[in-house]
Amino acid sequence: MKIELFRLEYEKKQTLGECAITENGKDIFLSKSLERADNNNQRNISCIPQGEYLCVLEYSNKFDCDLWEIKGVPDRSECKFHSANYWHDLNGCIALGNKFADIDGDGYRDILNSKKTMKKFHKVLEGLTEIQLIVH
Repeated sequence: MKIELFRLEYEKKQTLGECAITENGKDIFLSKSLERADNNNQRNISCIPQGEYLCVLEYSNKFDCDLWEIKGVPDRSECKFHSANYWHDLNGCIALGNKFADIDGDGYRDILNSKKTMKKFHKVLEGLTEIQLIVH
């Protein structure tokens, strides 16, 4: 089983994509993804670089729950998968949802149903404590 993140659009302030969890070559989870723009891997304002990473399920004091943290991001820490609706809610993390729409009228597509989608993400990964992430 692995997580794959496919980036589809790089915009001025955000990056839009799709996330899939695959097992034996079959998609068992699909969602949309939202990240900050590609700002050369700068802390708190950039998406993470393309590559392969280890994700570890860890307790987050900030969110008061277990979250999947992306380990091994060069010069970065605390990059996680968590719920969010807007690019500015993310500080180098990845939000998942089921579709894009401009909720707040700022001209940028936001991600919808993030909390529900994150619950599904966690359900699919239930019982695991580590998983590979490939960012394309």
